[in-house]
Amino acid sequence: MTIGVLCLQGAFAEHEARLQELGAQAVELRSAEDLQQPMDGLILPGGESTTMGKLLRDLDMLQPIQEKIRSGMPVFGTCAGLLLLAEQIENDSRRHLATMSITASRNAYGRQLGSFFTRQSFAGNGEIPMTFIRAPYITQVGDGVEVLAVVDGKIVAARQGNQLVTAFHPELNPDTTVHAYFLQMVSHSMQAEGRN
Repeated sequence: MTIGVLCLQGAFAEHEARLQELGAQAVELRSAEDLQQPMDGLILPGGESTTMGKLLRDLDMLQPIQEKIRSGMPVFGTCAGLLLLAEQIENDSRRHLATMSITASRNAYGRQLGSFFTRQSFAGNGEIPMTFIRAPYITQVGDGVEVLAVVDGKIVAARQGNQLVTAFHPELNPDTTVHAYFLQMVSHSMQAEGRN
């Protein structure tokens, strides 16, 4: 199983480490040409969403990634990656990939709570460590969106079909629950396409 990891900014190396621990291969995506590599899924890491969105446009990567997601390729966005996938961002007029039926709020926890750590239940898999860094959260979900985790009444993880988002950074902790969940999504997608 090969997962493309967007490597324009942010904690992409940590995502690669989690994938390798679970036996998946990571390929780094830094240019439009890199998107031609065979891959079974895609990770959009944290970072700064407006910068990442601009880079995706400048490097002609936005539309090809959008097309891959719309054609069913599993994608996992963390923090800024969540904002890239959101159809609506409450406090930002910009839209990026906009493939997931969620509304998000940028830097929603504010500076005083810019970073914090907690443990909460994720997708019925028990409590996992969650590290938030100037994180967004989801304020609304559309049809077909499943809420996977809530912290202090705020939605911090959700899934819609082959799209998975977390407001927190699971790659910054040794726990691999979220990455394993994503790889299971990828595996099911491959089986549905007749690829094992």
